[in-house]
Amino acid sequence: MADIKSAYEIAMEKINKIESATPEERLKWKYIPKGEELAGKYLKDDINLTAELAKYGEQERKYVVQGISSILIRNIDLPKNDAVKKNNKKAMDGLSAIKKDKKGLENAFSKIRYIFNHYSEQGEAQKKAAYEQVKEEFMMKVQQALAQQGSNARINAVDIERQPQFQEEWRKMLMRLDSQYLQHLNEYKHELQAIN
Repeated sequence: MADIKSAYEIAMEKINKIESATPEERLKWKYIPKGEELAGKYLKDDINLTAELAKYGEQERKYVVQGISSILIRNIDLPKNDAVKKNNKKAMDGLSAIKKDKKGLENAFSKIRYIFNHYSEQGEAQKKAAYEQVKEEFMMKVQQALAQQGSNARINAVDIERQPQFQEEWRKMLMRLDSQYLQHLNEYKHELQAIN
C-alpha cells in the first residue's frame, strides 16, 4: 500500500520533471508541436512550408522540421484510391521541401514508389484472384451447410457477396494482402524519419 501515490504526489513529480528540463528539452516540447500544426495546415490548406520554416531560428527550426516530418510521414499510405494517391504526393512534396539530404530522400522515395506501383499493378490482380477464392470457398461452405440440413436449394453468387460473414472473410483477406505491403512501407517510412 505504501507505493500507491496520491494525485498530488504524481503532479509534484511532473512539475519537478518540467522544472529540471534542459533548455534543449524545452525547445523540443515547444517547437515539435508547432511543426505538427504546420504539417496539418500544409496538408489541409496548402501553405508554403519553406516560407513558414524561414520564420524560425536555426535552433527552433530543427524541431519544427521534426514535427512536420512526423506528420507528413504518417500520412503516407498504400494508394488504395485517388484521394490517398493525392495525399501521398502532397506529403512527399512537403518532405522534399523541408529535408536537406535530397539524395537520401530520393532513394527512400524510389523504394516507396516501387511499393506503390507494385501494389497498384500486381496487388490488383492478387485481390481479384483472392476475391474469387474467398467467394468460391464461402459458397462451398454454404452449400455444405444446406446439404447437412437436407435442403436442395442453390445459392446465388450475388447473394453470397451480400452475406456479412462473406464480407468479414473478405476484409480479413484484404488485411492479409495489404499487410505484406505495409510491412515494407513502414520500413521505408522509418528510413524517411532518419533522413535530415
